[in-house]
Amino acid sequence: MLNIALFGPPGAGKGTQARKLAKEYGLTYISTGDILRQEIAMNTELGKEAKSVIEEGELVSDEIIVQIIEKNIDMNPDSNGILFDGFPRTYAQAYILDGLLTKMNTKLSCLLSLEVPKDELIKRMMFRAEQEGRFDDKKEIIENRLREYDNKTVPVIDFFREQGKFYPIDGIGTIEDVFERLTDTIEMILSQILLNVVFIGPPGAGKGTQAKKIAEKFGLFYVSTGEMIRKEIEDQTELGKVAKPYLENGDIVPDDIAIRLIERVIQKQKNIKGLIFKGFPSTLVQAYILGGLLKKKDTSVSLVIEIKTSTLQSIKRLSARAKSSKARSYDMNTDTIIHRLEVYEQRSSTIREFYNQQNKLITFNGDMNEDILHNQISDTIEKAFKAIRK
Repeated sequence: MLNIALFGPPGAGKGTQARKLAKEYGLTYISTGDILRQEIAMNTELGKEAKSVIEEGELVSDEIIVQIIEKNIDMNPDSNGILFDGFPRTYAQAYILDGLLTKMNTKLSCLLSLEVPKDELIKRMMFRAEQEGRFDDKKEIIENRLREYDNKTVPVIDFFREQGKFYPIDGIGTIEDVFERLTDTIEMILSQILLNVVFIGPPGAGKGTQAKKIAEKFGLFYVSTGEMIRKEIEDQTELGKVAKPYLENGDIVPDDIAIRLIERVIQKQKNIKGLIFKGFPSTLVQAYILGGLLKKKDTSVSLVIEIKTSTLQSIKRLSARAKSSKARSYDMNTDTIIHRLEVYEQRSSTIREFYNQQNKLITFNGDMNEDILHNQISDTIEKAFKAIRK
């Protein structure tokens, strides 16, 4: 999801730009001011509560604001993300926003702050007050509002700057000039979102072949726990010595070995479009582990490609590989092949269900022609890239 907080002092033009951005990127538009007025006009329970507070000259509590925001987010479950206009306004609300988005299993993508000199802001607001007939909005009142903004919002800016999510935007120029600066920044942020793909399927399904081809085609970094473990065994490392008997028997290597290898390779990667995982996760526990590993890089699993084949097809392919230069030690024995297929079948249902519940699982028939299968998977990856760039 693309979640944006649009920031800026009174008179910076947030409302105009926020609506344009929401339309451009298909975002749910959340303006706390607009929502409050709507709730009051509709005489809802929240509106009544907010109205009584406002009539007493008090500020509406964060508790009411949170309930109103949650209600409006729930009304738009199919949007590409959320655009917050006028929230967060305080340091406490910055934490509230983080909590709200965490509850939704998402996070803020960026805080875009429209930067406009104070003199220009005063000029704009006095002109607007005159146009709207608000002659009570004098210069002293406007200056007080700007001071209030500075006092409360500097900590908010620091909060998101520390997270690397604060982007100042020059707010001077035409509406279109400012809009272009905003969209240029958003496109830059979107280009940094990683597409992480997991390939699962029984031994002999061809997931390694397809994963490598997809990684090369889309510029993704290929991570194969099997290849990494075989390299450790070949180099006779301590990890390799522990892993060797598991691999030879067709069993799953202990999680702590896989974790150390994957963590090592992930930490080294810079300036990549995403990661492709083959051979991991193969259990529900490993799915949780991978989620944690990726979270450390501020990313997550985007898509899971399952390649299904019949048991007979898997046995044929693995037996044929045993006679080729790509042979594995565990391909040489039919009993070991059958054992590996049984282990996969026992463990695969929970991992499939885990990712299916997140709407991340897409299944393909691995018995079809290799090139046709590659084209079908490629189309899916292209759509996934477009989806995360929305």
